[in-house]
Amino acid sequence: MALIAVVVTPLVAAFLCWLPPIRKIAWHVTVFLSCVEFALAVVVSAGVIARGSVIGVSGWFEADGLAALVILIVSFVCALAAVFSGGYMSQQKGHEDRLWWFYSMYNLLVFALVVVPALAEPNLVWVGVELVTLFSVLLVSYENTVGALEAAWKFSVLTIMGAPIALLGFLVLFWAYRTGVGHHPETWEALRASASSMSPALLKLSFLLVFVGFGAKTGFAPMHTWLPDAHSQAPTPICAVLSGVKTTVPLYVILRFLGILLGRPEVHIGGFMIVMGLISVGIAAFLLLQVRDYKRMFAYSTVEHMGIILTAAGLATRASDFGSVSQMLNHSITKSLCFYVAGAILMTLETREIKSIRGLLRISPFEGAALLFCSLAIAGAPPFPIFLSEFSILGSGVQAGHPVVVTILATLIVIAFVGLMMQVNRMVFGKPIGPPRRVEIPRTCRVAIVMAAIPVAVLGVYIPAPLYHLLNLAAQQLGGR
Repeated sequence: MALIAVVVTPLVAAFLCWLPPIRKIAWHVTVFLSCVEFALAVVVSAGVIARGSVIGVSGWFEADGLAALVILIVSFVCALAAVFSGGYMSQQKGHEDRLWWFYSMYNLLVFALVVVPALAEPNLVWVGVELVTLFSVLLVSYENTVGALEAAWKFSVLTIMGAPIALLGFLVLFWAYRTGVGHHPETWEALRASASSMSPALLKLSFLLVFVGFGAKTGFAPMHTWLPDAHSQAPTPICAVLSGVKTTVPLYVILRFLGILLGRPEVHIGGFMIVMGLISVGIAAFLLLQVRDYKRMFAYSTVEHMGIILTAAGLATRASDFGSVSQMLNHSITKSLCFYVAGAILMTLETREIKSIRGLLRISPFEGAALLFCSLAIAGAPPFPIFLSEFSILGSGVQAGHPVVVTILATLIVIAFVGLMMQVNRMVFGKPIGPPRRVEIPRTCRVAIVMAAIPVAVLGVYIPAPLYHLLNLAAQQLGGR
């Protein structure tokens, strides 16, 4: 029943935060139940590692390796975002009477994020992804400023437009399933098992439609234009969730379709995915060279990493699939840390402009060291976990006989590294501009930053055996050979 509890817990938290007698302790309720959620996700993951899958309600709520990995990532990031929000949201003046609404919507967003991987029924998965979009838009616009409302409008228009396109992709997939030998209810496992009997043309069409529809939600270039605006205007805890796991959830659905598609060896879609992935990495890399807002900087980095994951999945080998799911994990935990640090800097200096920040190590040693740490980690410097997953992806590309792809990808990763670290170097070192400010970062924000930094530091040198096993189970669902 742990899988059902994972889905229900955020709904309970949202309802409690809505109740008038509990509104004053909405943050405490959110943090407590977010920690419970993470504990339940660990139980689900342990069950998947032990038995291969966990069933809540057969045909409705089921989790295999890939689903359990995404649930674990979502619950971890959202728990720390809840902790960070305590101090951060209390500093936002003029919204004190709306904090209960923020936490209620936040828990509904967590519910939508965990229900997508928990569902075995693809019809409902589409609904879950759209709920993620809806609650995200409401939270992006929370501060009710002109910039926030404009970002929310752009976010909603560009992502909701993809909903009918993705729905058509699901319908085409079910058409292929029913015209084949599919007689059982449509679940991910049934579709994957019946892939060999489906029409290759219909499979490819369904994948392309879902890729376009959900690619905008994932942040693939050139459908990424909403992402920098939303991440620069949303409250920092929401930025961490949007960049860390909101982009991961629709990517999870795309990878599910890929696993079905690769059940037909004659369907060649890897080249398309590699090209689209390299385009995303390339556009993000060159944008990082000229970015002026450090929250946008981390947003462009998200576009880069989504492209790297897509490129790795397009190589369609067992090694590249492992690199793809490892990159998914490493990006989520590292990028959320980046936004916690960005939020702390914003509280201290009250600016998002890179040119206005110099000598951060002198102004605030904690924030300066944290920014340098998370920037090196997200840029892929050794010995951080993103370096390991990117090195694994490049190595799998060489083994698969794609030297041109590896060369282009490695070059773009280096350009992105240089662009990001060039901006961070200007912020961290040098002489401060103007008199230093004395602003104490709330304790909950410091705790969230330290807790988020621990797995980023550890996973670069040591991967626990259970987590390694879970990553292998997740990679198997991508269908690489």
